[in-house]
Amino acid sequence: MKDFNYMKTGSIKFSQSGAYIEKKGATKDHIFLNQLAKPLTVSRQKVKMLLAEVKEKSTILYWTALFILLIGAGCMIGLLVDDRMLMGVNVWIKPLKFSISIAIYLFTTGYLITKYPYSNRKKNIINHLTAWSLLFEFGIIVYQASRGVRSHYNGDSAFDALLFLLMGVFVGVNVLLMVVFIFDTIRLKLNTGKAMQWSILLGWTIVLFGSWVGGQMIAQVAHNVGVADGGTGLPLVNWSTKGGDLRIAHFFALHGIQIMPLFALWISKKWQLSNRNQIIAVTIFALMFASWIGYIFYQAKQGIPMIAL
Repeated sequence: MKDFNYMKTGSIKFSQSGAYIEKKGATKDHIFLNQLAKPLTVSRQKVKMLLAEVKEKSTILYWTALFILLIGAGCMIGLLVDDRMLMGVNVWIKPLKFSISIAIYLFTTGYLITKYPYSNRKKNIINHLTAWSLLFEFGIIVYQASRGVRSHYNGDSAFDALLFLLMGVFVGVNVLLMVVFIFDTIRLKLNTGKAMQWSILLGWTIVLFGSWVGGQMIAQVAHNVGVADGGTGLPLVNWSTKGGDLRIAHFFALHGIQIMPLFALWISKKWQLSNRNQIIAVTIFALMFASWIGYIFYQAKQGIPMIAL
């Protein structure tokens, strides 16, 4: 206990990290609070360690993610001071959503790439391509929002069409990098356990499917099916409640690279399973997750909303 600096409060103590430390005579309520605080404290410490590793080993991805989140904070201010609407929602909703999604992807890629036995040169190439392509894509989304016009599927002018084309190029760069990650996850031994490596491979594969769904939206020059883009939708995400919306399958598939490794980590901590059984559990979960994504994609293609209101 000598490694902690305590602050006494009633019958319990707090360490500098904020965790509750039980003291003799503590009430049941205090012990219950202690039990609740412990996993939260551990999780917070793990997140800090993860971000520190990304900052050290994938510096450009770390700072690009923070910069995009900073712009996202500016979009939140825009929601309060700018009442312009585009396709039924505030013009700053879209860049705000993309700022969060892109930042999460950058942090994830920045961490996962440290598990690959890449040379520093290859890591730097992948990190720079990922960072700059997503930064430029996001920049176009913000710029078009500031003009009050669509960033996606916009062919209203030659200039707008050119910007949408450039966005497609930047997305294409990242799709190619996903293929590289899939190929290398198959052929290389990652600095992880077998179940975790398998979950990363499945995660990248699901993300690649999500990119294909994005291609389907580009092909039909819209994300809704059965109804025009815009109109009534769920709060914040604005997923259509009147017709099919391909963005839903696209969204969940793109976050497969976070969901699959987190599931593998969870089962490794929750149960004492052999590598073989962990791999089986990850595979079953991946099949269920992918099947659900496939179902909501099929449902959307039929013009059926996931949630009808």
